[in-house]
Amino acid sequence: MQENIVLTPQEVADMLKIAKNTVYEIIKRGELNSYRVGKKVRVDLKDVEDYKNKTKSIKTNNNDNTSPQNIIFYDDISPLSGFVICGQDILLDILSRHLQMHSDGMQSMRSYIGSYNGLFELYHGKVQIATTHLWDGETGIYNIPYVKRLLPGVSTIIIHLASRLQGFYVPKGNPKNLKNWNDLKRKDITIINREKGSGTRILLDEHLKILNIDSSKIKGYNREITSHLAIASSISRGGADIGIGIESSASQVKGVDFIPLQTEDLDIVIKKSDAKKLPYKTILNILNSKEFKMEVEGIEGYDTNNLGKIIAET
Repeated sequence: MQENIVLTPQEVADMLKIAKNTVYEIIKRGELNSYRVGKKVRVDLKDVEDYKNKTKSIKTNNNDNTSPQNIIFYDDISPLSGFVICGQDILLDILSRHLQMHSDGMQSMRSYIGSYNGLFELYHGKVQIATTHLWDGETGIYNIPYVKRLLPGVSTIIIHLASRLQGFYVPKGNPKNLKNWNDLKRKDITIINREKGSGTRILLDEHLKILNIDSSKIKGYNREITSHLAIASSISRGGADIGIGIESSASQVKGVDFIPLQTEDLDIVIKKSDAKKLPYKTILNILNSKEFKMEVEGIEGYDTNNLGKIIAET
């Protein structure tokens, strides 16, 4: 069940990767429901999700280098033609913009489904590029075991995008003194969770399995939110004692501390049969370009040391 979280216009802008002024314009046009609390505009998370699901494209006119320009957002996966980059990270929005601006580039579509479902859609040919950060508890390896399982009989190339820190979001000051995964055994904490299929949800479930923790005994386990930022916002408002997400989102929300737990690999997956086709070759060139790396390095919370490196072939 998704919790009804209340967001500020800036938080909506961060979720949609657009400027805050664009959020006000969308509200003014009647495309996104909102309401006022005193003089402040507020938006329910469920209304943002409804807006994303019914909107085929969003165009922004701001100059924010981290915002996509004229990128098609493709949230309802269907057999429509087009070049679809799948994944939820802001780096993919930047990649889409660089692809469009490249001399050999093209306009891409963006799907914001999670890692597990992204690989599933790549297998079925509904997306052309999937991004994944799936940790395998048995091997301690990111992504490769899942790619082999979810794309059986398909030769793939796995390209490193960045490394990020995953950890706990807790209220400022960490009042419950939460430190590690074992604290999820405690009876005095309430969690807020990510949706099934997301890399963060699978990370949690793998650790629960290792520690033999029954998820049904964890308060709030079935409350789902579909972004790191919304999780952090909920924690800051007292919606739960603990959430799980990446470091960069915690830094955007006041009233939240971040407890680092492990470094994860965020990788791009393509089919090997596509690797020599122009869009894919262009993307590899972009990933290894100084311009792309410089822009990504300006975003807090990402390690780009092996950006663009082919780490595995399956």
